[in-house]
Amino acid sequence: MLKINNLHARVEDKEILKGINLTVNAGEVHAIMGPNGSGKSTLASVIAGKEDFEVTEGEVILDKENLEDVSPEDRAHKGVFLSFQYPVEIPGVSVTNFMKTAINESRKAKGLEDMPAKDMLKLIREKSELLEIDRKFLSRSLNEGFSGGEKKRNEIFQMAMLEPKLAILDETDSGLDIDALRVVANGVNKLKTKDNAVIVITHYQRLLEYIVPDFIHVLHDGKIVKSGTKELALELEEKGYDWLKNEAVVK
Repeated sequence: MLKINNLHARVEDKEILKGINLTVNAGEVHAIMGPNGSGKSTLASVIAGKEDFEVTEGEVILDKENLEDVSPEDRAHKGVFLSFQYPVEIPGVSVTNFMKTAINESRKAKGLEDMPAKDMLKLIREKSELLEIDRKFLSRSLNEGFSGGEKKRNEIFQMAMLEPKLAILDETDSGLDIDALRVVANGVNKLKTKDNAVIVITHYQRLLEYIVPDFIHVLHDGKIVKSGTKELALELEEKGYDWLKNEAVVK
C-alpha cells in the first residue's frame, strides 16, 4: 500500500529526514517512535503532503502511484488521513456539518454526487454509536471548547466517517488521561480492517498497550535506526533511546 524509498526532506535550510525506507501493507499497524526532534511528525506531514516541507530526494508511493506532485487535498481524496497533534477550532461549524462537507468533497473528487441526506444521517448515526459518541457532541462547533480527549475522539470519528486507506495518527495520545486514551484506542481498533493500514506516531509505550502494532520503527536524527515487533516498545520504555544512537539503519 505505502512504500517510502530513501526519503529526504527539509524545512527551510534544515534537513530533517535523512533517508527513510518504509513499507506498510494493507491490514498492518506500524508504530513510529523516537525522541523529540527525531523526525516523526515531519514524516507524517511529508506523507500527507504538507507544503511546509520540501522533499529533496526519494519518493512516497501509495498504491503504486508516486505522490510527488499530488496536493494534500488530493492525497486525502486518495485515502490518506492525518490526525493532528493540535487540531484547529472552527467556531460556528458543527462537527456534523464539517463531516458532511468533507465526505461530499471526497465524493466530488471521485466523480460522485453528494451523499443523500438520509444516507449521511444513517452513516453518522452508525459511526457515532460505534465510537460511543453522544449525539450532543455532534452539534457542537468543531473543536471549540473541546477537551484534549474530545478533540482526539472527534478525529477518530472523522477517520471512521472517511474510511481512509492509510490513517496516520500523530501523537494522538498527547495530553490524554488513561480513560480518554482507552476510548481513542478502542475506536482505532474497531476501524482496523484487512484493507486499510494505520501508522501510529508516539513517544510512549502506553498507547501500544491498547493499539498493538505489527511493527515498530525507531527514528533517530531523521533515520530509522531499528525496527522490530511490539516487544521493542517495552525495551525502549526500559532503556530509553540513547542506546540506539549507534544502531545501523534498517533497510
